[in-house]
Order: sequence, then structure tokens, then C-alpha cells
Amino acid sequence: MNISHENVDAINAVVNVALAPEDYNPQVDKEIKAQAKKAKLPGFRPGQVPVGHIRRTYGKSILFDEINKLVNDRITNYISENKLEVLGQPLPLEDDAQYSWDYKDNFNFKYEIGLAPAFELPFTAETEFAVYDIKADQETLADRIKNLRRSYGKMTNPEVSEEGDVLYATLKQDKEEGLEKTTSIRTDIVEDAKIKKSLVGLKKDDAVKIDVKKAFKTEDLARILGITEEEATALDVTKFELTVKNINRLEEADLNQEFFDKLFAEGEVTEEAQFTEKVKEEVENLFKQNSDQKLRNDMYTFGMDKVDVTFPEEFLKRWLKATNPSISEEELNEGFADFLNNLKWTIIENRVVTENGLEVKYDEVINLAKERIYAQIKMYNINEEPSDEQLNQFAIQLLQDREQGNRLFEEAKALKVFDHLKGLVKLNSSDIEFKEFEKLA
Repeated sequence: MNISHENVDAINAVVNVALAPEDYNPQVDKEIKAQAKKAKLPGFRPGQVPVGHIRRTYGKSILFDEINKLVNDRITNYISENKLEVLGQPLPLEDDAQYSWDYKDNFNFKYEIGLAPAFELPFTAETEFAVYDIKADQETLADRIKNLRRSYGKMTNPEVSEEGDVLYATLKQDKEEGLEKTTSIRTDIVEDAKIKKSLVGLKKDDAVKIDVKKAFKTEDLARILGITEEEATALDVTKFELTVKNINRLEEADLNQEFFDKLFAEGEVTEEAQFTEKVKEEVENLFKQNSDQKLRNDMYTFGMDKVDVTFPEEFLKRWLKATNPSISEEELNEGFADFLNNLKWTIIENRVVTENGLEVKYDEVINLAKERIYAQIKMYNINEEPSDEQLNQFAIQLLQDREQGNRLFEEAKALKVFDHLKGLVKLNSSDIEFKEFEKLA
């Protein structure tokens, strides 16, 4: 077997594969004999079908399949051995050659491949990035404490409404045969300050007229009225009468030992000052993720701006069509720019990996899966503390799903690249309050 490639230009090439009978016949003969042993055909005992019968009946099909496997395997090995950085997968070129498929043909196959463009990584020890140590300001801390207290609070039904209550009410459109819907309405999502104020001080059976277009965002209004967003946008009459049926209020939990023990290990927190400090620590730990995310975004933007490359676009479009036969020309063109952007960052990441000998190990993927599972468990039950053995079992089950496994592998690779770049570039650290950080982000 002879295999070689010719560069059409810097980003396109053609792989040539030449097969002689001695290259493929041993593999074909082996498969024909294997099929004869497994075949169950009328008139023959199981495992006793003559090899000649299989060759006459199924030989050309087996020949075609085995040559296909042989060529694909050899091209894959050739790409690896020659360290060709290909994009997508090789695509067969149409060939006018006629073959008899009688085990004596000399085959010549051509495949087009797209090559990753050459470029220099822009990240060096002199490259500077800002990194922020985000502090919890009083407003952010107060919001978090309020949410925690509400999460463990109790529902009451007061006689008079206050800001933040949920009104169970009927909304009736101000026209004959208009829309009418009885539903729960959160007063905290009301956009207009004047309308929000009009919903305070209401009692059961009180009615007030509001302009729902001013009161709610389109998506909220559609959900409240049980209509589509298009229908909400097209409402001809936006005046509705709101009639209160009931008032629901979520009372915040008291700052007592029972509440502290629901959030933390029993007896770990015994007073309000300790509770506040614990919440602050939790919030600022979460902020580290925000800081890391901004640094990742800044590195991404820097890399995408500095790396100027050209891709084999026509080849990539043909490859996308070949691997997604149902995709329309319009869909392909609409999503192609995003596809190229994702591809560009992927080759930047891959170049960081290969040039620095980085390796994603199975244990790292397992640990990442355990982190994600642990965070999900704590989200729903802050007091539940799964054992490492349980997390291991959950992680292994998760990775058995190929799609989830690939996603976690790519995430682990991205984190490894990020950690490497953090150790390479110059990071200028500074303290910042969360509200100021939000403006930057």
C-alpha cells in the first residue's frame, strides 16, 4: 500500500491511497472465512457454510467493506504519523476510474483534507491581564441574606398587601369579550414604579386598573396571561382590571439557632455575626468564579483578536453538509460564522496543549464530574453531604454517557489550558466591590 499527500495550498491538501491486491486480499479472505463460520443459511448446517458460497454470494460486499476499513484506518494512521493538523474529516474525491471488484484490482483513492492554518500563539510572559479579588458590598450581602431567610421562611396570607407580596388575582381586559385570567402575580417583577405602588395596601376583593404593557416585561406578561409572547406584543387593549382573590407573603426566617443549623453543621454557627461572616465567605468564594470567568473571557477576546488566520472554508462547508445531510444551505450559511469562531478558539486551545505537552487525565475528568455533581446536590439540599464513594459512583455513571463524557473532557481541557495561561502571563491583581465589578463585566 502506498499513501502520500500533496498540498494544494497552505490549508488544503489531497491524500492519495494506492492499494494492490496483496494489500487487501488477506484481510478480505479472513473476513469471508469468519462469515462462513457465523452464517446461518437454508440448506447448510450452522458453521458449515462453504467459503466459496460466501465468496460468490457476499464477496463483493465484503470486499467493499474491508477496503473501506483498510483505507480509513491507514489514512487515520498516516495523519497521526505525519502530525497533520486536520480540520473535520477526509472527504473522498469523485473518481472516474472503473473497477471490476474481482479481487485483482489496483485501487487508487483520493481524499481531500482541510489543514489547520499556521500561526504563533500570542500569549507570552509579557502579556498582561487584570484579575480581580471581588469583595461583597453591603447591598449584595444583604440581598444574599434576605434570599436565604426567604428560602427557609414560611408562607402567610396577610389581609393587606405590601411590596414584594404575591397577589392571587383575576386580570380582566378592559373590553367586551376580552382576555380574563386568574393567576399569581409577583409584585416584585412589576416594572413601572407607579403601578407597583398601586398594588400596595390592597385587600381581598379590591380592584385596580393597570396598564399591563407598562407593568410587565413581554415574557412575564405572556406567562401571566397564558398567551404567546407574539400575542402579548400584539395586545390591542392593554388596560386590565386586577381583582385580588388572595394575598401571599413569604415571611423571612428568624435569625435563630434552628435557622443556623439548617444552613450549616449543627452548632457551627451560634450568633448573627458568625452567620453574616459565613455568608460573606460563601458569597466571595462564588465571586472567585466570576473573576475567573472574566479573566477567561479577556483571554479569549485577546487570543481571537491577535490570531489572524484563514480557514479552508469551502472544504469545511462540504464536510458539514456530508456530516449533516439534512442541513439546508440557508442554515449552513447562517451558522457558519459562529462555527468558524468556535473552530478558531479550538485550534488556539489545541496549540496550547500540544506545544506545552499538556495532558487531560481520566482522574481529572472524574474529579471535575464529582465537583459538578456535588454543586448540584448542594444547590437542592445545602445540608446533604455525599461521601466521596457516592460521588465517584455518580461520576462514573455520568461519564458512561458519551455526550456528557465528551463535554466534561472538553471542559477539563479548557480548564487545563486556562490554568497554564494563568501561570504564563502577567496578572495584575486588584480589589474591587461586586457592584463595580458588575459594571466592568
